[in-house]
Amino acid sequence: MSRLSTLPFAGISLIFLLFATAVPLWAQQVNIFKNGLVQPRMRVIVDNDFSGDPDGMFQLAHQLLSPSVEVRGIIGSHLKAGDGFDNSKTQADNAAGKAKELLEIMKMTGNVPVFAGSNVGMINDSTPVKSKAVDFIISEAMRTDSKLPLYVVCGAGLTEIASALLVQPAIASKLTLIWIGGPEYPTLAVPPPNFTPLEYNLGIDINAARVVFNNSSITLWQVPRNAYRQALLPYSELLLKVKSKGRLGDYLTQALEGLMGRIVKYVNIGETYILGDSPLVLLTALQSSFEADPSSSRYALLNAPIITHQGLYQYNPKGRNIRVYDSLDIQMMFNDFFAKIELYNR
Repeated sequence: MSRLSTLPFAGISLIFLLFATAVPLWAQQVNIFKNGLVQPRMRVIVDNDFSGDPDGMFQLAHQLLSPSVEVRGIIGSHLKAGDGFDNSKTQADNAAGKAKELLEIMKMTGNVPVFAGSNVGMINDSTPVKSKAVDFIISEAMRTDSKLPLYVVCGAGLTEIASALLVQPAIASKLTLIWIGGPEYPTLAVPPPNFTPLEYNLGIDINAARVVFNNSSITLWQVPRNAYRQALLPYSELLLKVKSKGRLGDYLTQALEGLMGRIVKYVNIGETYILGDSPLVLLTALQSSFEADPSSSRYALLNAPIITHQGLYQYNPKGRNIRVYDSLDIQMMFNDFFAKIELYNR
């Protein structure tokens, strides 16, 4: 019999201490699986323009409901000026506010730090913006106390990650950047009807894209327009599988229906909506079990092109290899989202 057996309160305290130190000290998600079978195996920083297209809110909710991902921080970023989503001069601040609102809806207030990025883009491709978001990316990337790989997932412009690379180039070898943006590559796809040569997310901050593509060695997985346009959510599924799934389902549905109601005055968008940021979850949380990788989606290894001052590709035979996704497992992505929001509602 040990001496601790005669000291019940001391024994309980020691057991609690051992348990507390053995469990990862992160409080990001509600455990929707009600067990410990799924543990974090990667760190993620989410960077998105949450005050714009509501697809970013769907992506963030899905990411937070995925226990294989440890969301280390959330960055609200700016939009393209005059795009009709948010015409204020505080777009990044507003985006951070929307992220905090979602955390409150999901009862996760205080669990994940939220940062406002810069409210404007970079003035050129050599001058970084200054923000706490940039500092956070650098701090997280330079950590030496975690073996979990780090992903920075961007669903809008690249202002913050580009600025972080300029301030501390060493982070390029310490993370993987996944970006939703850029036009079609001629060898992989043709543009959609009535396309704009300058793809939306690239146009948010062309100078930032020039830093990432032209002047860095960062590992890059790109989801260009032809790929993210595959993420079509039918309105019927929104009503059947998201709406009325608790407070979270109602919140996300209202956000999307509100935008649909404004758009219908100007253009008939039919009965689908592109949740183009959700592939950020597919390529992180839903990687394969063994030899972890997004094995159900297809990509090509291409030379990173030069991004011109106009935001167009220029072939660069000396560009580093980047992954360019052209086929995504949309069925698994949405089925996982529907299942998780149902489990969370229960």
